[in-house]
Amino acid sequence: MIGIGPDTNEVLHMLFSRMDLSMITGNHDEAILALAKGEEYPNNHPHVKVHHQWILNKMDPSFIPKLEQLLRTINQTIDGRSILFTHYQFKKGKLHEHISKNPFSSIVEPSLVNLESLFVDNNEDLICFGHHHPLHYFRGDKSIYLNPGSLGCNHKPTAPYAIVSVSNNEIEINLEEAPYDNTAFLDSYQKLKVPEREFILRVFHGNQI
Repeated sequence: MIGIGPDTNEVLHMLFSRMDLSMITGNHDEAILALAKGEEYPNNHPHVKVHHQWILNKMDPSFIPKLEQLLRTINQTIDGRSILFTHYQFKKGKLHEHISKNPFSSIVEPSLVNLESLFVDNNEDLICFGHHHPLHYFRGDKSIYLNPGSLGCNHKPTAPYAIVSVSNNEIEINLEEAPYDNTAFLDSYQKLKVPEREFILRVFHGNQI
């Protein structure tokens, strides 16, 4: 929700003003919270620490306690099918470790074999996650693995998302994309002199111009 780009307050206001959604924290959210609380910063984020501090300096402080209250994972059962929402797989025994301890597993390339190995200890019918920005959609014998792709950190001006329908003990997934004009957003990196902007535009936005 936060961590990349200059529109943190607008995004958080939009999300927290709604009463019809659930949110979980990710690595960037928690890294910025660590900075806000004077806690140890994760050593695997050195390339964006200056950017995170810049975001924190501009962020409305009223959002900090709201972000602190969010969970890392959500488990739900819908029509008898179990669903896990998590930013990514946590290392064994690390679910409750501070973000500075690097609790998330290393990213694996999208494939059924890799995801079955990554989530080998999970038995949910559907596992929804993010962290790695490309699309992941694989159906195994035990679980369905779904990551519709990053909503904002994309190499093209589209917002990917998935619609999941559970009925009659079946899970149906429709992958969608919403095109939008991100020209002003990309221009704002230069206009606002966003720290680490060249790195971020290259890695997180595919060098879009």
